[in-house]
Amino acid sequence: MTVEVIDPREVPLGGPRAMTVRRTLPTKQRTLIGAWCFADHYGPDDVSRSGGMDVPPHPHTGLQTVSWLFSGEIEHRDSIGSHAMVRPGELNLMTAGRGISHSEVSTPNTALLHGMQLWVALPAAARFTKPSFEHYVPDAKSIDGAELRVFLGSLAGEVSPVDTFTPLLGAEIVLDAGATVRLDVDSSFEHGIIVDEGTLELEGTLESEGTALARAELGYLAPGLATITLRNTGTSSARMLLLGGPPFGEQVVMWWNFMGRSHEDIVEYRAAWQAGLANGSEQFGVVDGYSKPGFRLPAPELPNSRIKPRA
Repeated sequence: MTVEVIDPREVPLGGPRAMTVRRTLPTKQRTLIGAWCFADHYGPDDVSRSGGMDVPPHPHTGLQTVSWLFSGEIEHRDSIGSHAMVRPGELNLMTAGRGISHSEVSTPNTALLHGMQLWVALPAAARFTKPSFEHYVPDAKSIDGAELRVFLGSLAGEVSPVDTFTPLLGAEIVLDAGATVRLDVDSSFEHGIIVDEGTLELEGTLESEGTALARAELGYLAPGLATITLRNTGTSSARMLLLGGPPFGEQVVMWWNFMGRSHEDIVEYRAAWQAGLANGSEQFGVVDGYSKPGFRLPAPELPNSRIKPRA
């Protein structure tokens, strides 16, 4: 089973104080892994130099956001009244459904900001669902020189209680120096490994040679595997996220923070957001408590051509 290696590209995260992130989903190579449709890896950033994260209220439709930190703390506020802190090893899952807005700001006591921002596409049957927010702290499990935290789905006997609209796997794995772990996985899933730190060899079968993955790279494995082997080839611990799910099976249209099924969907969402910039809107609501009351992040201009669906 060949491992497809996806290199990250650096992009600025929107807002008055833009921070640079490393993005591996979506790319020209691959739009989705299961329902996972977006992966930003950032830090560790010295907040005293970078200014940290300050993303003003902005909208989402048709997806879920998954926030996962390695260090630092982020304050989350949204238009359904949720107010929560994102902390290392804790899952914050926001379901946008038919429409939500939220802000994300690193807290004053954060010295180093380091983590992942992930999105999950909602299937057609659920994309207009009611917006919601959920917080979960998974236990750590040790196995064969590895420590696992399963925040979505199930792995190595650990099961997350968080409900998802399609089958998903999301787990943080930390491997000791020189350690090898073989994990039984659902063979109907495709999988992706995103390396946060350290050096890693990823094997799709016990007989194959490992494929080397460096920091911020994503290793993709197609469905059909019952076992994944991870080997830390470095002299210090290696940390990664394992993502998975069955092939999504639907075409989606992604643009800015919106997910729909057609160009017309995106035009409609953008118009609704722009119309509510001054006073909020029924679809996206209002985020209370942001440091600049009344400010909302304007949407960029639409492209001159139609936005094409992605498989």
